[in-house]
Formats: sequence, structure tokens, C-alpha cells
Amino acid sequence: MNLLDHFEALLKAWRPCFRQQRSWSRALLVGCGLFCGLGRRTITRSIFFRGKEQQDWTADYKVFSRSRWKSQDLFGPIFTHGLSEYDAAGPIAIGVDDTALPRTGKKIPTAFRQRDPMSPPFHPNLIWAQRFMQASLLLPLYNLDQESSPRALPIRFKEAPVPKKPGRKATPEQLEAYRQLRKEKNLSRSFVDMVQELRLRLDEHGYAKRTMLIVGDGSYCNKRTFTPEYDRTQLLARCRKDLCLKKDLAAPEQFTPLEVLKDESIPWKSTRIFYAGAWRDIQYKELQNIFWPRLGKNSRPLRLLVIKPLPYQRSKNSPREFREEAFLLCTDSDQLSAEVLLQKYFDRWEIEVNHHDEKSVLGVGQAQVWNPQSVQKVPEFLVAMYSLLLLAGLNAYGPKRTSEYQVLPKWRRRAKRPSCLDLLTLLRKQILAREDSNQAIPTSDYETMVLTAAA
Repeated sequence: MNLLDHFEALLKAWRPCFRQQRSWSRALLVGCGLFCGLGRRTITRSIFFRGKEQQDWTADYKVFSRSRWKSQDLFGPIFTHGLSEYDAAGPIAIGVDDTALPRTGKKIPTAFRQRDPMSPPFHPNLIWAQRFMQASLLLPLYNLDQESSPRALPIRFKEAPVPKKPGRKATPEQLEAYRQLRKEKNLSRSFVDMVQELRLRLDEHGYAKRTMLIVGDGSYCNKRTFTPEYDRTQLLARCRKDLCLKKDLAAPEQFTPLEVLKDESIPWKSTRIFYAGAWRDIQYKELQNIFWPRLGKNSRPLRLLVIKPLPYQRSKNSPREFREEAFLLCTDSDQLSAEVLLQKYFDRWEIEVNHHDEKSVLGVGQAQVWNPQSVQKVPEFLVAMYSLLLLAGLNAYGPKRTSEYQVLPKWRRRAKRPSCLDLLTLLRKQILAREDSNQAIPTSDYETMVLTAAA
């Protein structure tokens, strides 16, 4: 079976997610047009890609605005096939991060002004965008052959908007309702709800005995995220270097992670971690059974990990430089080893690869829709297809590049694994070579692809 066969088999698992056969068939047709077409990923381009521009187009939009299906059900094949085949032991690591999808339409109900993550730190800029929170399953593929980089397969892509602020003529009651809504609907609250929902979903797929480890950045190290008592779940997040911590909750003495880094009385420990394509030695410090006074009466023993700045070189002849130190706070006090926690923290970088692929390669967020359901479902639908494509590539050819993929250009000779663009190129190639038109994925030709890109 080639990539197209594996991808199609995973898409067929979506049939129970839709109430009607025609809704499922329509969703696959529109989705494959969005996925494989050239140019901007709009529904109009999807219609041109399938050669349906002279027919009624309303059904293609209604599959997102009217059809009753839940986007979280589309990630079911990842739980069913991804975990059992590529992560059979140890804690189930899930990376979490939020991302902004820039939009231009002012009629999009959930878009709002937010900080541009690409703006310089000395001059923050604002963009008009939707905010989504993503959870990705971190597969430790290096356990298979000791040399393959980990992969992050998205399992959730949930919109996290903010409530609209009332106008100048708002009554005191409206302002008070807005303040309460701000407390209930924010990024931290959405994070807690997502973690609890993922735990239930893992239990449904037979992983009730395995611990779930959520790995996040500094946005998820706050009172709201560390206060809840998660069931069979541990939270690992990057914390501030000036965070006030205590060794004894009743004692007045406090310390910061930066002081731990500089304290020579605390010995450095060493371990081997797989990152940047190889096994490397890193040094760290560990403090167990510490407390975060900000949690108040909900404070419980935590663990602090301090990672020593890592050396690196931009090229063979460049001078040696050092990355910034990292400070990690974990709700697990003694169940998981420090080596496991550090490895999962380094694996979390793969979610940044997901964000690049989704926005730069697949054009998630480019669809010109403004229906309240469509603006949420279209990006989630594309991310679900992207996750299935990554899993199909693993099932078909394994974690490494093979001769099936396009030959790399000279400036990318060192690539060891296929990128999203490699998988997408191979998928288009196999669609063009297919002669059977009675499959779930529609066939096309090269001339149609080029013409629709210019339409």
C-alpha cells in the first residue's frame, strides 16, 4: 500500500462522524480539494480543483455551516492507530500551544485584535486574527531505531476566542456580565477543559492505566492551570526565572529558579536526551517537593527542573554560542523520572513544526468563510486531515525518507525525514497516477491543478 491508500483508509474511518453518507462524501471531496489544490486554500479553489465551477456550489459551504458533525471526532484515528503502533509504553505526552490565524474579514465573529507573535519585543504589534489552541500527540520515534526524530500529530485544534467588550454606552450590568465572562472564557480555562476532555478520550480508547503528561510553554504556567487536581494527568510547563517558590510552605524564606541556577551548592546532573537529530548530553538541576505560594490553599508539592544553557554552532567555522537556560515546573513530584520529563519537554518543539506546516504549507485560515460554525470548522477540518497525512506517511514508509519521495534539492541534502511538503507532493503525484475514479479521493490531472491555482 502506498501513501494514498493509507491516507484513504484513515479517511474512511471518518464515516461514523457524519450522520449521512452524502455529508461524509461531500466533506471528503471538499477537504481533498482544499488539501491538494494549488494556491490559496479556499473553498472556491476546491470547487475549481474538482471541476465543479459550473454547478451549484452551496452544498460545499453547507457541509461546514449546517452539517452536524463534531470536529473532535475527526481525530479518532490518531488515538486508535498512532498510540498503539508508535507509543506503546510510558506516559502519553501531549504538547499544547496556542496560535493565531490572521484574517482580513471584519465579519468574522470570533476574530479579535491580539499581539503579533512575529513582532519584535521592543515594539509589539497587533493583528486581526482568530486564536486556536492546539494539542499534539508527541510520538517518540527515536525509540524505534535510536535515530529518528519525534513527530507531533495534532489531536485537537480548538478555537479559543475572547468575549466581545461592550461599547461606551454599556450599562453597569452589561459591564459586570462582561467581567464575569472574561473569567470564564479565557485561554487558561479552555486549557483545563481540553485536558479533562483528552483524559476522557484516552480512557475511551483503552489507555486508562497510562499517565497523561501535558507539556506547555510559559503561557500555561499560572494559577488557573496548576490549581486543578487532574486525574492521572501531570502538567509540565516552562516557568519564569523570577517565580517565587518555597521549600516549606510554612517558612517565610523564598527562592527563585534563577537563584537555583546560580547556586553552586546544588549539584548538576547529566543525562542523554534526543534532540536536533541526535542523542546529546545535557546538564540540569532538580528540586523536589517545593511549593508555589501563589496557589494558596491548593498548593501541593511540585518539582523544579533547571536546564543549563546548551552550546551550539551555526556552522562548522562559526564561534560557539549558548542557548538560554530553561526553567520547568511540574505537578509530578516523584512518579516520573527527570530524564522522561526532560525528553518530553524537548519533544514539544515538534508542535512548532505543526504550526509552520498548517499556516505556511496548508494555508489553514485562508478559507473565505464567515458563518459562525464555518470559521471554526474549516481550520479544524484541515488540521485533522494534516494529522492523518502524517500518520499515513508513517504507516506507509516509516519515519525516514525513502526513494518514494521527491529527490531533495542541493540545499536540503541533509534532511532525514519527510516534511509536510514532501508528503503533499507525493500525495498529488499518486492522485495523478490513479486510474480508478470510484475512490473517496477524487482524481485530477496536472493541467487542472495548474489552472485552478490561477483561477
